[in-house]
Amino acid sequence: MQIYMVGGAVRDALLGLPVKDHDWVVVGATPEEMTARGFVPVGKDFPVFLHPETKQEYALARTERKTARGYKGFAIHTSPEVTLEEDLARRDLTINSIAIRAEYTRPDGTFDLEHLTDPYHGRQDIEHKVFRHVTPAFREDPVRILRVARLSARFTDFTVAPETLTLMRHMVDDGEVDHLVAERVWQELSRGLMEAQPSRMFDVLRECGALKRLLPEVDRLWGVPQPQQHHPEIDTGVHLMMVLDMAARLHAPLTVRFACLGHDLGKGTTDPEALPRHIGHEERSARLLKGLCERLRVPLDCRELADVVAREHGHIHRSGDLGAAALVRLLERCDAIRKPQRFAEVLQACACDARGRLGLNDAPYPQAQRLQGVLDVVLGVATHTIAEHAMAQGHSGKKIGELIHAARAQAVAEHLTAT
Repeated sequence: MQIYMVGGAVRDALLGLPVKDHDWVVVGATPEEMTARGFVPVGKDFPVFLHPETKQEYALARTERKTARGYKGFAIHTSPEVTLEEDLARRDLTINSIAIRAEYTRPDGTFDLEHLTDPYHGRQDIEHKVFRHVTPAFREDPVRILRVARLSARFTDFTVAPETLTLMRHMVDDGEVDHLVAERVWQELSRGLMEAQPSRMFDVLRECGALKRLLPEVDRLWGVPQPQQHHPEIDTGVHLMMVLDMAARLHAPLTVRFACLGHDLGKGTTDPEALPRHIGHEERSARLLKGLCERLRVPLDCRELADVVAREHGHIHRSGDLGAAALVRLLERCDAIRKPQRFAEVLQACACDARGRLGLNDAPYPQAQRLQGVLDVVLGVATHTIAEHAMAQGHSGKKIGELIHAARAQAVAEHLTAT
């Protein structure tokens, strides 16, 4: 039995990055031998075991054979005869196909370079900052397209090897990506959105043609013009990428980053004769978002925030021109009074939209501070007292709501006058 550290752990160590997750492969062992040594079996589709002390995962060396379309269409073969080189050959990229014997690793994940097993020249590709597929079997798993795109958003100075990009295009043309299940698309998309430069993920997906198949609502934004006085970058797709990278720069949570992704989808359906204006794009964006979220089974918190941002970002941008009553109505539409923490995320997404424009990356966004101040005033209105007093006078329902709204508007008006 021989144990090797493999995959992303070795890659990250070679890049000088912290090693967070250790991946181990075991060569020359049977499941029975693993359990006899105290390892706990947890793998459903292939033999994976938890170390009795560290609880890290150890997988038996295996090979894979394509049997059907999609990422699940594989037959797994594992036996003590499967070599380390055979196991490494099934991996996606050369930079993830490097191994080192466990006894040569240190507790912090570092190791001496002379002990590497690198049959597919992954270390050379790391030095040259290239994503390159290991074998033509790369094309058998469409998830790998998403993974390469996601890694491009993390390792922003890497490029995709021309032959790998060509292979990815062939996979798209052959319809492989059409068989991806929603959960895997969302898993990779959400992880990519949280990387250092999300725009790189979309660049790669566009370049290989996968974006048009997976997210046509997003893909159609490129080439759609916007008014230059508001958007010096003009192109809607370019703007979207700038917004996503701004969200990453501000370390925004996933909910905000997804809201940024969907805020302008409606601009892709604007009547060409109306361009570069996009009247009514907010409602169209919300409708397109609904379909996208249902298709990808997007989590509820992401859906809800994205819907609010899509519908209201224009009103929030122009909120400096609104009076007290209109400001209160805006807060009510955003459900900010019941969900003030979520409203803070709405404002962050709007700030990313405003600053994700050519020459405006460091521009202030006073609307956020102003609306947050207005919300604080509204939250300070004693609505319970108003409701109790109104009920004592025989009022109910709609009338009480009107009285509360009026009190909030009055408080906001006084606040605006004072500031």
